[in-house]
Amino acid sequence: MKNSLFTSNLRYNKQLRFLIVCLFTLFTLFLFPSGESLESDVTIGSVWVHDDLIASTSFEIMKDPKVLDEETKRVIKNVFPIFLRDSSIVNIMLDSLKHYNLLLNKSLAKEINNTFLSRESFDSFVKLKKGELGKIPLTSILKFYEDFIKELYKRGVIDFSHVDIKRDTIALRNGRYEMLSPRSSFININDIGNYFVSKFNRLKNESLLEASEEYLMQFIKSNIIYSKGLTSAAINNAKEKIPQNVGIVNENERIIAKHDRVTPDVKLRIDSYRKAKGEERGLLSKFTQLVGKTLHLLLILTPFVIYLFLFRKKIINDNLLILLISCIIMFISLLTFLINLLNVSTAVEYLILIPVASMLLTIIFDSRIGFYGTVIIALIAGALRANDYVFVVTNIVAGGLAAYTVRDIKNRTQIFRSFLYIVIGYVSSIVAFGLERFETIPSMLSATAYATANALISPVLTYGLIIFVEKIFNLTTDLTLLELTDLNRPLLKELAKNAPGTFNHSIAMGMLAETTAEAIGANPVLAKVGAYYHDVGKTFHPEGFVENQIDTHNIHENLSPEESVELIREHVQKGIELAAAHKLPKEVLDFIPMHHGTMVISFFYDKARNLYGEKNIDLAEFRYLGPKPNSKETAIVMLADSCESAIRSVSDADVQTIENLINNLINNRIEDGQLDEAPLTFSDIKKIKESFLSILVGHQHRRIRYPKQDELESKSEN
Repeated sequence: MKNSLFTSNLRYNKQLRFLIVCLFTLFTLFLFPSGESLESDVTIGSVWVHDDLIASTSFEIMKDPKVLDEETKRVIKNVFPIFLRDSSIVNIMLDSLKHYNLLLNKSLAKEINNTFLSRESFDSFVKLKKGELGKIPLTSILKFYEDFIKELYKRGVIDFSHVDIKRDTIALRNGRYEMLSPRSSFININDIGNYFVSKFNRLKNESLLEASEEYLMQFIKSNIIYSKGLTSAAINNAKEKIPQNVGIVNENERIIAKHDRVTPDVKLRIDSYRKAKGEERGLLSKFTQLVGKTLHLLLILTPFVIYLFLFRKKIINDNLLILLISCIIMFISLLTFLINLLNVSTAVEYLILIPVASMLLTIIFDSRIGFYGTVIIALIAGALRANDYVFVVTNIVAGGLAAYTVRDIKNRTQIFRSFLYIVIGYVSSIVAFGLERFETIPSMLSATAYATANALISPVLTYGLIIFVEKIFNLTTDLTLLELTDLNRPLLKELAKNAPGTFNHSIAMGMLAETTAEAIGANPVLAKVGAYYHDVGKTFHPEGFVENQIDTHNIHENLSPEESVELIREHVQKGIELAAAHKLPKEVLDFIPMHHGTMVISFFYDKARNLYGEKNIDLAEFRYLGPKPNSKETAIVMLADSCESAIRSVSDADVQTIENLINNLINNRIEDGQLDEAPLTFSDIKKIKESFLSILVGHQHRRIRYPKQDELESKSEN
């Protein structure tokens, strides 16, 4: 495989296409909501237009998710963090202290170094033993140490900073018993230094104080330890005790009457009833519902598939393009599914980035595919949101405007103007439906905030994704083509340097092809780019082509007709190689051989016929190798090439002369079968002739001669 996800055979394989469609369908069906959510959604403030809704079974009225969320937060806030007292640490530390006190006495007696004190601290203890720091005996100091440790552990050394403990009170658990204590009654291990100084300020010697603190810190560890597991268990236990319902509806009880307005309480009843119905369904019901989901999805996709089949056969027959469209739809479907999982009361559904899909489809294909795709994607996303009609309409409006903004995109930065149009689409829909349903101003402002975030994210994400889509799926969008029109591209600069006549001819053809493509509904950007690069092969032997011959010398005068034909045909193959080396898209590369098709190189054919006789030459040897143009754009460039070149050879041509020349050149190519594979109609041919005539006549406009121009033309510099 080269530059493509598929080989040529796989790309058009019907079995693979069927597999892609099946996988896409299964993936989307998996994202559909459960049975209780499939009925059309009801909104607070709307009027119930159906018959009275009677409960077919008894069910609990579930709490509003927002209320339940607030209660949960309140319960969690009321749970005290649980700590455990580790009594074993006290005995271990006191035993260690007594052991090290003995070691310290031995070390001081022999005045040798130790392994647990710094040199400065050890020297302070030496001075203390010698009485140089006052009359406090060492044994008294060591007794202070032991009493301090006992007092510290009796109070409790906690392993959390007071700032990190969110509650003023903690729960201290000892076995099965639990006691609430103020957090201030415990000392944090990081504050022990200050506490020690306040207790031993009687030492009145800074070096001894520091030595004592260093010594003691080796025997202090937290004995009040936070238990994350027990705290989490307490939180879960408290959450489980929260009532999940606010009442019960009995069987055959009326939930809502016809023409009643849907209030928040009624909506809770309806939503709870749906869930109850979904839970009571058996295997057969679930299977029939799966069939219904499948038919639902297929009904949504059918109009789009019919449109592609009738008007975009190139897409419907290309597995790569089918996969691309499927991936875009699945991306939005997955995003919708994930946002549906968020149990929040705000309008997060406006973060579903349907405008991204709209812009991608428009840039990659065209505005019709973009708009029709937007409708289909909005319907699928609406189905995933329990058939949310308001959501569907809102996103069709916003997505349609997004597609409109990039329908004739000229550069990548133009994508960002989409922000304004997407915001307008969303806000106008939010206001319209909000007023209709008596929504509050804060709720509409909240929805607008999410929609604005969507409008900001969508252009940025589209800009990033389009680059990857082009590379992964080996596609050429108008954005890529527009970049290729930059005359500073290396290949065009090389053409301008080595073959200036060909370069000027190509630029003139570009304008001619672009204008004509617009007239017949072809891609003007592709036609322009194709005209720019159609003759890049002439950079190898520019002198072999008359437009690059500055003086009157023509190298073909010294060549046989066969050699001249070989030289002329060589520029096509060299152009293909050069374009491939510069990684031009295939759509552009096709213009290089197709702009000549299989036409006869008539000048050298006539020369050979005069030299050898018509019976002694083979016409096929004097034809270009093809292939013939197979698109409107390549056909336009073929016709523009011959007409623009021919008009250049005519001096002081009038309108009639130019018109005759255009008509005859185009008719000759039609009669020679060069346009047999191009999808052009008679109407297109007529418009092409009219466009060529209008532009080429303008190129031949007359200008007044400057004073003494004859003298300026004839006078040479000596």
